[in-house]
Amino acid sequence: MGSMGEEPAMTVQELANVLGKPDVPAQYVARGHHDQQLATAVTSPIPVIDLCHLFTEDGAATDEASKLRVALESWGLFLLSNHGVETTMMDDMMIASREFFKRPLEDKKRYTNLIGGEQFQFEGYGNDQVRSPDQILDWSDRLYLKVEPEDERRITLWPTHLENFRDILHNFTRKCGGVKDNLLRAMAKLLQLHDDDYFVDQLGEKVETNVRCSYYPECPRLELVFGLKPHCDGTVLTLLMVDDSVGGLQVLRDGVWWDVPIVPHTLLVIIGDQTEIMSNGFFKSPVHRVVTNAKKERLSVALDYSVDHEREIEPSAQLIDEKRPALYMKVKVKDYNAGLYEHFSQGTMVIDTLQI
Repeated sequence: MGSMGEEPAMTVQELANVLGKPDVPAQYVARGHHDQQLATAVTSPIPVIDLCHLFTEDGAATDEASKLRVALESWGLFLLSNHGVETTMMDDMMIASREFFKRPLEDKKRYTNLIGGEQFQFEGYGNDQVRSPDQILDWSDRLYLKVEPEDERRITLWPTHLENFRDILHNFTRKCGGVKDNLLRAMAKLLQLHDDDYFVDQLGEKVETNVRCSYYPECPRLELVFGLKPHCDGTVLTLLMVDDSVGGLQVLRDGVWWDVPIVPHTLLVIIGDQTEIMSNGFFKSPVHRVVTNAKKERLSVALDYSVDHEREIEPSAQLIDEKRPALYMKVKVKDYNAGLYEHFSQGTMVIDTLQI
């Protein structure tokens, strides 16, 4: 962390290790002392979708498609089973990520996201960019890497703490890419678009894929901080592996925060703003957040998929008519992402600025 000529602060992991009192630094305090929303969150009935059933030739496909539609239109996220990513591959990716955060700080700083200790870059190890002195920081550290296009990988930022870490990440990325394409085809079919590859084609030849390995240390004052502040993903979709023993991810629906359940070896699929725009609002990009745990650390691994940054996105012409006009303006993805990070640091939603 750090910018604007300031010395970088300690990582959150360091803070968690030295905190011996029931307080956290002021720049992490995001909430009042009595956040009732945290206390009243209940486990959500988010559906579990069987990916294989979506592509069968019997009634199971119809039933599964109906469940998927409900998930996309009401929750904006769902759990995915029978997805084809081997459990051993998922376990290896989580273990490799956890081992990275267990490394000594000096080892991890070899992959820092601060150039010269000050200039922020999105890739690497650290935290989010500090854009203003009064910005509220999240109680988490992360390792953020571009994994696609493959010829744009900055391999020097890929850790070597495990001899096969780079192979594990490469294989996991490849496998999840197939899951992403199958999901996008199922989503296009739900909307009765002329081409099941509509969303796949919209990604472009240079689809950008990033991996986020996020580490949420335990926090003595969990009612004051966010592991990750409320936000919507600016992506097409996110495939997320959550910690199989520690919860914390919550989704907002109808003014209520719901806990996202843990189902080991499923993938959590979160719809992003780009899909909400292209689907003309039929599919929702949900507001979600991460809360911390007072006694346990938490880890997640996410793959974010985005349309080629040089392309423009807009509602599909097939989803616009007199009864449902276009809900969003056309926007260049690169410009959208620039606005996304600015709004995220302020705790606002950039998609609201595109509504017609």
